[in-house]
Amino acid sequence: MSKKIVVIYSGGMDSFTVLHRAINEGYDVHALSFNYGQRHLRELDCAKAVCEELGVPHLVTDISAINVLLQGSSLTSNEIEVAEGHYSAQNMKSTVVPNRNMILLSLAVGYAVSIEAGKVFYGAHSGDHTIYPDCRPEFVHAMNDVTRIANFEEVEIASPFLNEDKIAIVRYGLEHGLDYSKTWTCYNGREKSCGKCGSCVERLEAFQLNSVTDPIEYE
Repeated sequence: MSKKIVVIYSGGMDSFTVLHRAINEGYDVHALSFNYGQRHLRELDCAKAVCEELGVPHLVTDISAINVLLQGSSLTSNEIEVAEGHYSAQNMKSTVVPNRNMILLSLAVGYAVSIEAGKVFYGAHSGDHTIYPDCRPEFVHAMNDVTRIANFEEVEIASPFLNEDKIAIVRYGLEHGLDYSKTWTCYNGREKSCGKCGSCVERLEAFQLNSVTDPIEYE
């Protein structure tokens, strides 16, 4: 199987860790980022900077036109407040972007076929299972089944941290010397991270439970 792979790289800490893990495992990594109209576009600036530093081929694709189809999420609408609190809270469902990962994975698989890559990696993990259906193991398995049917070429969808949480992701990154100041996690695209949205809360918790201070600034 080809060692060339595609990593869906948002610029956040999960995909940042997946990107480095893939490099550490000897893959020929091609990073793919999407502008789908998310309010936290700053993550794409982080993705670009990291890929330039690593010398990783990086494609940023503007699919923001589909934003009109993905309504009802605080991540794609400035008229809906970003919910605060932990991901376990029901109000976090306002951050769900309808069918996002199925759309992004479909595009990434098409890209993988076109460049003859054998796998597509993305950063789903167990901490997302409660709120995001498209980060659950059954979704990943089903997408792999569909991908095998949809293409002559075999492309595997892989989620290295699918059954681990963000605490384990940060632990892996710290053990491998990763600099998380080069990532953007906050759902609010302001100058500094808010420290209150679900994404920030989970990030801060992951660093705290690893007995390390988060290297980024908060409001």
